[in-house]
Amino acid sequence: MTAPHILIVDDEPALLDVLQSVLGTAGYRITVAKEGGTALGFTEALDLDLILLDLGLPDIDGKALIQQIRLRSDVPIIVISARHQEQEKIAALDEGADDYVNKPFEIGELMARIRAAVRRHSRLKSNAPTYSAGPLAIDFPSRRVTLAGETVKLSPKEYDLLQTLARSAGQVVTHKRLLSAGWGAEATDTQYLRVYIGLLRQKIEEDPSDPSLLLTEPGVGYRLVGAN
Repeated sequence: MTAPHILIVDDEPALLDVLQSVLGTAGYRITVAKEGGTALGFTEALDLDLILLDLGLPDIDGKALIQQIRLRSDVPIIVISARHQEQEKIAALDEGADDYVNKPFEIGELMARIRAAVRRHSRLKSNAPTYSAGPLAIDFPSRRVTLAGETVKLSPKEYDLLQTLARSAGQVVTHKRLLSAGWGAEATDTQYLRVYIGLLRQKIEEDPSDPSLLLTEPGVGYRLVGAN
């Protein structure tokens, strides 16, 4: 099996040295781009499994680069940046990033996020028809949801939200994306979303007050745990 191919887009030499060493040791193939224009060319020319992207690039804002990449590819993008402002994080995710890790970060956490994103991309490339994590399972073609083998009855809107989360399992899904999936692109009222997330948790969580499957990303959105 060919090792997953990761493109690192960053112009910080010390960080590049660390990432290339750690990812290379873990068995990943690595390509480096220090500018957005170079990264865009690699995105078109290479069969990538993941992009690690710094928002602060010398030639283009990282959010604009994400937008351009998304016109060409659905490759997972994990943003790694020192920009801690919540609105920067939300904007990057809304442009199409799959996840966000603040600098400085723990290597162990980053590696876990990378593994989850690569698994998800592999499933999407193979058009995997199912999702399962712990007791929760979803059969997408039949729209059937089960918990510990028992059918879970969901309303159409509840299913649409859960399916959107499951298709991006392990990755944060923003309020904007979930509102669009449930109520259309013009929807903005997150109160509806909170109500439906609460209903979903009542149906799929062992303890809805302490969820282990459907997690909150404060101020940003929600994350369904990665598939088994």
